[in-house]
Amino acid sequence: MHKDTAAARPVRRPPPEPGPPPPGGLLWDLTGDVRTVLTLPPAMALQVAHPAVGAGVDDHSVFRTDPWGRARRSLDSVLLWVYGGDRAQEEGRRLRTLHAGVRGTDAHGRSYRALDPATYAWVHATGFPVMRHARGYLGRPFTEEEERRLYAEWLQVGRVLGLRDRDMPQTLAAFWPYYRRMLDDEIESTPVLCELVSLTAAVPAPTGGPAVLRAALRVLWPLLRPPFLRLRAFVTVGLLPPEARQAAGLPWTPRQERRLRRFGWAVRVTAAVLPERLRYFPAARRARAQHRAGQYPG
Repeated sequence: MHKDTAAARPVRRPPPEPGPPPPGGLLWDLTGDVRTVLTLPPAMALQVAHPAVGAGVDDHSVFRTDPWGRARRSLDSVLLWVYGGDRAQEEGRRLRTLHAGVRGTDAHGRSYRALDPATYAWVHATGFPVMRHARGYLGRPFTEEEERRLYAEWLQVGRVLGLRDRDMPQTLAAFWPYYRRMLDDEIESTPVLCELVSLTAAVPAPTGGPAVLRAALRVLWPLLRPPFLRLRAFVTVGLLPPEARQAAGLPWTPRQERRLRRFGWAVRVTAAVLPERLRYFPAARRARAQHRAGQYPG
């Protein structure tokens, strides 16, 4: 008589999906701060300086036709990674589904896939050096211990996005050689990067806000577009770490550095006097209030 052993076998359950960084952590304070919008352009610039990422954005993104909508969606996504609770996992799945079909050939004739682990890992990795460098201008610089904590939290974001631990440097000490190697071997001045710092790019008028505001911006945009492009290029290049600027072939002068320091001082002073309801985006404010009240679901 043969025993039916199938019922006796332990049921293998899939491992739980990784959750977002811990409430009350460094990313909890940083990500929802309005100063975050200043770090998104340099982070994107460092991403698209990778030929595969640049080609993917060039071939598949709406950054030319709908730059404002793309920026809003990017910011909403970033806020979900940190403040979304269970929705952070849903957002990670959504992004992987969205990028699953992004593939093609880069400027060097090499095939690329957006979800190739090395490429996807670089898109995630760029956030950390940009946050670290920008903090020196826009806020109090991180201590060494804070940098280690911030990197550990950023790894958790990578897990939410679907990256495996083996595809990300697992310690801050391991990150810097990886980062330096990527700058030396991969990063270059791609066509999309050049567009992001161009002073003549054909950026359409903003599309959000009340109808009256949208109409006014459409009328005034020919006058507003040149100063907007100058500010975008200034922030994008200035808040890139110097070694990344050099790898991407982006010039930066001592005069520009002095202007950036004055700009950073003005941002810090302004942020210091803003109440929380103005300093944090609504999604971040709600999550922070829930956490203080012991009601945060994450």
